Amino acid sequence: MENQVQKKRIFSGIQPSGELTLGSYMGAIKNWVALQDEYECVYCIVDMHAITVRQNPADLRRRALEQLAQYIACGLDPQKCILFIQSHAPQHAELSWILGCYTQFGELSRMTQFKQKSQQHADNITAGLFTYPVLMAADILLYQADLVPVGEDQRQHVELTRDIAQRFNGVYGETFVLPEAFIPKMGARVMSLGNPENKMSKSDPEGCVFIMDQPEVIQRKFKRAVTDSEMAVKFDKENKPGVSNLLTIYCAATGKTLEEAEAEFAGQGYGVFKPAVGEAVIELMRPIREEAQRLMGDKAYLESVYRDGAQRAQRMAQKTLSKVQRKVGFVAR
Repeated sequence: MENQVQKKRIFSGIQPSGELTLGSYMGAIKNWVALQDEYECVYCIVDMHAITVRQNPADLRRRALEQLAQYIACGLDPQKCILFIQSHAPQHAELSWILGCYTQFGELSRMTQFKQKSQQHADNITAGLFTYPVLMAADILLYQADLVPVGEDQRQHVELTRDIAQRFNGVYGETFVLPEAFIPKMGARVMSLGNPENKMSKSDPEGCVFIMDQPEVIQRKFKRAVTDSEMAVKFDKENKPGVSNLLTIYCAATGKTLEEAEAEFAGQGYGVFKPAVGEAVIELMRPIREEAQRLMGDKAYLESVYRDGAQRAQRMAQKTLSKVQRKVGFVAR
């Protein structure tokens, strides 16, 4: 007998803004793969959010498909979760307009990310950049999500989503589930190979390993990784941030404990240690990279995934949107 207990629903969206990194795999995507058995998961490639910053159209299209291929290669199963492209479900834009009419100007002007991005892209501060937290609220509320896996930097967006939902529910009665920010059990926090004080980021390509990097490129990056002059392989975040980061990566890649890893490299020095970490990451990434490349060669399969995902997403989303339209007084279509 299938377990009839209603699974909690998770919604998460990711911008197709660049290559996936080892950090995003170890820190987030591995978690998502684990969540798809326990929860009802809706994962969206948020191409509508991506255009708040100017994009090259051909690159945006290519990256959306590459990201889909890489997610599947990492273990997200289109049979177990809904995988779709945001712009393929017009309900996101429709609900966003309605919710914008229940969002205060002051709330949006206080959003930290708006302030940051306005400084970064001072020549292109658009209405879309200002209102994109409303679209994010629509993304989440359309699917009546219970939980939204986010990093600390996105927690404010989930709070705003709850505020908008509560305001709407207060006027029209129970309409939206109030979502909660879900900070999953921490995956490995992977730092930059070149500057271990900073998180691994695609804006620093030499300190960053990409899922699709070739083995020789991965090995070169690890051989150049910043360490220290002591030559002892031991975990000490304060005094040996570079070595501690490499140990974290090695343990995440091999499943070994810190104690086992330290014992393995006792007395061996960094000339042995750094290439060994590189090799462990190469072996971890190899099947993912090869499968993603194979999937990118099978456009018909990827299309079938995102079409099926969009149909399933739209069915869920339309239920919510129809209810909202009726409550605000729109004539039924």
